[in-house]
Amino acid sequence: METVLIPTYGIGKADKNPMFLEKRVYQGSSGKVYPLPVIDKILDEKEDRPYTAVWLENDYIKVMVLPELGGRIQRAYDKTNGYDFVYYNEVIKPALVGLTGPWISGGIEFNWPQHHRPTTFGPTDYRTMENEDGSVAVELSEVDQMYGTKGKMTFTLYPDKAYIEIKGQLYNRTNLPQTFLWWANPAVSVNDNTQSVFPPDVSAVYDHGKRDVSKFPIATGVYYKHDYGAGVDISRYKNIPVPTSYMCAHSDYNFVGGYDYGVEAGILHIADHHVSPGKKQWTWGCGDFGKAWDRNLTDKNGPYIELMTGMYCDNQPDFTWLKPFEEKTFTQYFMPYKAAGYVKNASKECVLNLEVKDGKAAITVYTTQSFEQARVTLTAKGKIVYDKINDLSPVNVLKDGIEVSVPETELTLAVYTSGGRKLLDYTPQPKKIEEIPDPMPPAKMPGEIRTNEELYLTGLHLEQYRHATYLPDPYYLEALKRDPGDIRANNAYGTLLLRRGKFLEAETYFRAAIARMTCRNPNPYDSEAYLNLGLTLRYQGRDDEAYDAFFKAT
Repeated sequence: METVLIPTYGIGKADKNPMFLEKRVYQGSSGKVYPLPVIDKILDEKEDRPYTAVWLENDYIKVMVLPELGGRIQRAYDKTNGYDFVYYNEVIKPALVGLTGPWISGGIEFNWPQHHRPTTFGPTDYRTMENEDGSVAVELSEVDQMYGTKGKMTFTLYPDKAYIEIKGQLYNRTNLPQTFLWWANPAVSVNDNTQSVFPPDVSAVYDHGKRDVSKFPIATGVYYKHDYGAGVDISRYKNIPVPTSYMCAHSDYNFVGGYDYGVEAGILHIADHHVSPGKKQWTWGCGDFGKAWDRNLTDKNGPYIELMTGMYCDNQPDFTWLKPFEEKTFTQYFMPYKAAGYVKNASKECVLNLEVKDGKAAITVYTTQSFEQARVTLTAKGKIVYDKINDLSPVNVLKDGIEVSVPETELTLAVYTSGGRKLLDYTPQPKKIEEIPDPMPPAKMPGEIRTNEELYLTGLHLEQYRHATYLPDPYYLEALKRDPGDIRANNAYGTLLLRRGKFLEAETYFRAAIARMTCRNPNPYDSEAYLNLGLTLRYQGRDDEAYDAFFKAT
């Protein structure tokens, strides 16, 4: 750790009055902030301010973490080629973009339990660790004051690996279900040579909330109120003149990233796509509006894009549940890479590119650690046509080519360790005509919905996504008007009242649910209503009754 001086623009004092912003819309979900304070003033004066920086470093990369600014990774530097693989903003220049006010660009911001993180400009608890395997780590932890959940993330650098490992732990400390999203937000420096690298199976992308959809990478027609005509490659920053988001509709690959052809270097994010489906690009755009925002957020470091990655979510807003006292854990990796261009497959160990043009296959293999005597093969129709033993490392990148006489879909590029373990392979898939998905329609009014099941699911969706303007109450109440004994609607509406402190009223709905659940069987399959009844009784001071309900729930 060391104290670093960073030029910083000041902010005003937090408003001493609580802000009850019940219907505020923020990033597509609720903009409620209570009990967090709000800052609504940014100062024009700049001064050098001291920050505690935690440095993680090995032979390949060097990483700076700032616990005082949300625990963000402020800088991630590839020592092998002098490349900042995340956007390094050399000044702290906040703008009023955050949920509670100040927000800064650059580095990697970690957003939970919603976007942008409510305390993205505030301090985070941390501790440093030196592990027995020679790795070094910093652990950061925070309790969300709005909903009571706890988040912890651990950044680790291993002595011989050119990647940052991030382990996340999200824990619901409360006795009620809570919702969250997790989006890591790496910024990447951009220019006319840069391109967002999405997996080869991404053919469509969504806007926020899936309100609009576009083909990818070639957008046609109007997207984000800009007409791309017969087709424009929106993976290129230089082709997007207006503020634009897009999130991949689906991918079976575990990576997303960006590449600068001018310096032949880029960044990749690696995570299991079953857990991390979210792959997103955001830009202010390369037009005048975007350039104005560049000036708002930095003094000299120029434009950037965000290549965001979502855990347990594929869109924004897209929340998932943490049940009472539940914990979810996950692992993700950020890493630099070089020479490989528009990557076709990647893991935390290996990056592959295979491009076939005019009968010649161009092969690139990059690895994040040293693999001596690695074997690289290219097969055509199952027959080996290229077989090479090579020392691979973050410094030694294999670039080669070979003439081929078969379609690229009949080729397979593979990399093996000297002991025969397969690191990674890639087989191009046949180009198929993808059916572009439809945008997500808005929720219907309660009276327009046909079934009680749909009413319940719509109300639950509004809760889960923290909808800012639609309330779930009318949907649950419409279901109960149609069927006063409906188990799901009674439990859901009772839980809403429980959250609001209306314990006696909530009790009647839980008892109605239990009456229906036990009308034929005293031991129901789902006992959640008993748990919630116990909570309402406990909060009313009726401990003996609460104990009975809790015990029955078990």
